[in-house]
Amino acid sequence: MTDPGGQRNVLGSPLQPCGTEPVTGFYRDGSCTSGPDDLGNHTVCAVVSAEFLELQRELGNDLSTPRPEYGFPGLAPGDRWCVVAVRWLQAYQAGAAAGVVLAATNARALEVVPLEALRQHAVDVPDDLSGLT
Repeated sequence: MTDPGGQRNVLGSPLQPCGTEPVTGFYRDGSCTSGPDDLGNHTVCAVVSAEFLELQRELGNDLSTPRPEYGFPGLAPGDRWCVVAVRWLQAYQAGAAAGVVLAATNARALEVVPLEALRQHAVDVPDDLSGLT
């Protein structure tokens, strides 16, 4: 699946899927698609680390504990997850940013997070490198 809902990534290309094991996204469609219902701006496709998960727990955003009542299995280091842009920025400012899959990070994240911050933690390399210059 590519180009979910016609949305764009932070590089200006069609938004790519973020993750399906576990299935991520505000709409649980595997992509960091966003819309009027997504008040939290779940748009950064992060590859979570133990440090990131610990900081999120300390901030009151426990992403590690399974919540079966919400169909949430809990995350482990290495999982891809669409995180709230402000939460990713908090981790970045605290020196605990998770890796970012730029091709799967929604352009809406740029409303909150500077592109340069996302680029510093990019873990993917897009086919078209012109967006990285």
